[in-house]
Amino acid sequence: MEYYFAPMEGVTTHIYRRIHASMFPGCGIYYAPFLVACQGRGFKARELMRLAPENNPGVVLVPQLLSNDPAAFHASARQLADMGFGEVDLNLGCPSGTVVSKHRGSGMLTAPDELDRFLDEVFSGASTAISVKTRLGLASPEEFAKILEIYNRYPISKLIVHPRVRKDFYNGEPNLAAFRLAYEGSRAPVCYNGNIFSRRGFDRVLSEFPELKAVMLGRGCVADPALIRVLSGGQSLRSDELREFHDALFEAYRAEYSGDKNVLQRMKELWFYMSAMFPDSARQMKRIYKSQRCPDYIAAVDALFGECAFDPSAGFSGQKNSPAF
Repeated sequence: MEYYFAPMEGVTTHIYRRIHASMFPGCGIYYAPFLVACQGRGFKARELMRLAPENNPGVVLVPQLLSNDPAAFHASARQLADMGFGEVDLNLGCPSGTVVSKHRGSGMLTAPDELDRFLDEVFSGASTAISVKTRLGLASPEEFAKILEIYNRYPISKLIVHPRVRKDFYNGEPNLAAFRLAYEGSRAPVCYNGNIFSRRGFDRVLSEFPELKAVMLGRGCVADPALIRVLSGGQSLRSDELREFHDALFEAYRAEYSGDKNVLQRMKELWFYMSAMFPDSARQMKRIYKSQRCPDYIAAVDALFGECAFDPSAGFSGQKNSPAF
C-alpha cells in the first residue's frame, strides 16, 4: 500500500512536512497545497520557497495546481518542471465557494464538454506527468460516470478520488458505491481519499476494495501524525511522541514567523484535529484556544499533557465543530 498526505492549506506547510517526515516516516508522497496557475508572471518568491527542496528535506513532494486556463497551466507546470518536479497534480476537487465561483476546482466538473476541452489542451505537450485529484461532481454522484469517461481519454498518472460531490464539502460519509466506478473502470491508477481516521476506517475501505494500491490521508493524519504507522501495522501514537512533535513544530513556527499571533494561529488549528486524543479535556483546550501569548500557550499545553488522559483510539471523527480562535 502507498500512503499519500493530502494538501491542507495552512496546515501541511513545508515546516509541517519536514518535521512529520523526520519523526513519522512512511508517507510516499506529500502533496503541497494548491498554487493558482498563472501566465505572464512566475510564482511569488514565498510560494517557491515553500516548494524548494532545501525546505523539504526527506520529503517526496508533488505540487498541486488550480487552473481553468490551459496556457496558464502549461506556463506554471513548465516552471515547476524547471525546478525539478516530475509530476504536478491538477486540483479538480476543491469545494470552496470562492474557487468554484471562478470555475476552478470542483467548479470545473459542472460542464463535462468544457472539462474535456480543457484536459485535451492540458495533456497536449505536457511538460510533466499529471495526476488529477477529483470529486464525483458538483451536486450528484450520478455525474461521475460521465466525468470518469472523460478522464479515461487522457494519460493521467494517478486519479485521486474523494468520493463526495462539491455540495457535501466534508460532511457525511464518502460514497463508496460511486468510488467503485473509478476502482473498476479507471484507466489510470486509482487512489482513495476520504474519512480514513483510524485502522477501522482503513479496513472498511480495504474490505470493499481489496486490490486498492494507494490511499490519501488528510485530516486523519493531522489528527494522529502516527496514523500511517498504525495502518502499516505499527504501534499507536504515544503521548511523549505527540509532545515531541508538537514542540518541534512550535519552535520551528516561532523561528519562521514574527509575532505570537501568527505562531499560535497555526498551532491552534492543529489542536482542532489533535484534541480528540484527549477525552474530557474541554477545560484545558479552552485555555489553549484562549491563549494570546506564547508563554501562556505553553503553560496551557503543559496542563493538557499533565492533567488529561491520552487515548489515541478516541481520535478525530470528522464531525467536531471548529473552535473560535
